[in-house]
Amino acid sequence: MRHIQISQAATDDLPALVDALGQERYFTAHLARQRDGHGVLLVAWWAGVPVGDVYLWLGSAEEAEVRARLPGVPLLTHLEVVGRHRNKRIGTQLVAAAERRLRALGHTRVALGVDLDNPRVCRLYKRLGFEEWGYPPVRTTRVDYRAGRAVRTADVCRILVKDLSLSLAS
Repeated sequence: MRHIQISQAATDDLPALVDALGQERYFTAHLARQRDGHGVLLVAWWAGVPVGDVYLWLGSAEEAEVRARLPGVPLLTHLEVVGRHRNKRIGTQLVAAAERRLRALGHTRVALGVDLDNPRVCRLYKRLGFEEWGYPPVRTTRVDYRAGRAVRTADVCRILVKDLSLSLAS
């Protein structure tokens, strides 16, 4: 298995991120959020090339139901791994790094949303210790970055939560 290094993205990483993963508007916006203290962008690197990322949303959730039921709980968003690098546990490593970072920041829980039509990803998160939150799925807006622009689409997600105090991810 390859040696993957995971680190917090820096502004200087933008060209490499865009070259490897596209989505210039996404990375520009989330690096700005990170600079303002609203989140953390973690990047998986292999041989100096970005192969995946995850964003830790530290601000209030955009969805009212999530804000009300999980106040102050950070969200894992935008977990992605480049196609040819999938199924090599890079996503699992990114989630573990995110959990370690959140623990270091003093958080005891984390949440995320999974599209209803994505059972494969839901199984991954459940294998990693996430559980259904016990409430109905939440209406949300998915933002995809295509051809240099943000495309907003109505979506419905199941919310999964993990108690970070119960396990210590490697």
